[in-house]
Parts: sequence; C-alpha cells; structure tokens
Amino acid sequence: MRGIRLWRGRGWLWKLTLSLFILLILAPIVLLLVFRFLPIPGTPEMLVSLVQGKGASYDWSDDISPRLERAVIGAEDQNFCTHNGFDWVNINKAMEDHKRHPNKPMRGASTISQQTARTLFLVPMRSWIRKGLEAYLTVMLEGLWPKKRILHAYLNLVDWGDGIFGAEAAASAYFGTDAGSLTGEQAARLAAILPNPHKWKAAHPGRYVRRRTGMLQGRGAMVMRDGLNFCVK
Repeated sequence: MRGIRLWRGRGWLWKLTLSLFILLILAPIVLLLVFRFLPIPGTPEMLVSLVQGKGASYDWSDDISPRLERAVIGAEDQNFCTHNGFDWVNINKAMEDHKRHPNKPMRGASTISQQTARTLFLVPMRSWIRKGLEAYLTVMLEGLWPKKRILHAYLNLVDWGDGIFGAEAAASAYFGTDAGSLTGEQAARLAAILPNPHKWKAAHPGRYVRRRTGMLQGRGAMVMRDGLNFCVK
C-alpha cells in the first residue's frame, strides 16, 4: 500500500516532466522540421494583433527580392552568415555601452536568428524568462534550419507595423507591389523602419527614415561587395 501511495504521490511529477518535455523539446523540434519546408501559417504575434483589433495582413511569399535580403542583413545583422545564432561581439558592445550610460535603455543586439525564433514561438513581451526561452529556441533553430531558411522565414513573418506582417504584405501595403519586385530604395525603406515599425513610416518617410534609407542602400551594396550574404545565395 505504501508503494502505491508513493507512486501516486509522484504521478504529478511524472506528468509535469512529460508535459515539459513535449512543450520545450518535442513540439519545437517537430514544428521546426515541418516548417523548414512548408510555409508558416502564422505566429503568436499575429494572433495577439488580431485579439487587439489591429488585424493581421499576411501572405507567405517564396519570391522575396535579394535587395531586401541585403538591406535587412546590412541593417539588422551584418554577421548573420558567420555567427551561430548569437553575435557576441555586438552583445559585448551593447553591455559596455550600457555600463557607460546606465540610465539609457540597453540597445538591442538580437540577431536575425534570435528574432526569428522569438517571432515563431513567443508572444511579444519583455521578461528574462522570455529571453531565456528565446536563446534556447535560437540554438534549436540554428541546428535544424539552414541560414537561407532562417532569413526567408524572418522576412516573411516580421512585424512591419499597423498589423502588417512579412515582406509580401508590406510591399503591397506601402508600395503597391510584390516582395519580389521591390526596388533598392523600397527595400532599404522597409529595412529602415524595422527597429520601430509602429512609429516610422515606409510609404511616407520622415527626415530620419529618409536619411537611414540612404545609409542602408550603401550598406546593402557593402553586403554584396563583401559577400556578407554568401550563406543565402
């Protein structure tokens, strides 16, 4: 009888362990293996946008302009092709900057891989638990997906403001074109507003976005010149 009571008493622990295994290990692996090849139907962030009444305009595209790829690598993650998911040089720089200016918010140092993992699985909220899960999922993502797929998924899923998700919806909403036909300037404008897509506008840019667009056109050319996009060609 005592052995039965001990088994029953530990039953909840076994169920908890199994649930965590499925939630944290099995489910992400299965989803990443499936969506390595198939279009991704949506993300938690899109669901939150719908619940908040902002809508979610989204169309998966298999044809995204290389100009946008280069502009986004130049803007968001110039070491994308060479890091393993984490850009430790930029992380250390961000930490040093924060030490020198502790009253300023710590600048972001998230890679495209981290942002893709976060977008795929997590809701948009700030917490240390979320950062830990993001790091864990980034390791999985880098292990199971090639770089080209990571960038392609990022460009298809990223929030471009006003309930607009992904390059296809953004190209249509802001420029009346498709993701594969973006010009160099249009691609740079989309990349320029990524840090704050709900404040900055791609279609009617202010002075800062226009200035940043010009800078990112130069960076896009640098990405091509220096082969910083070799892993996605």
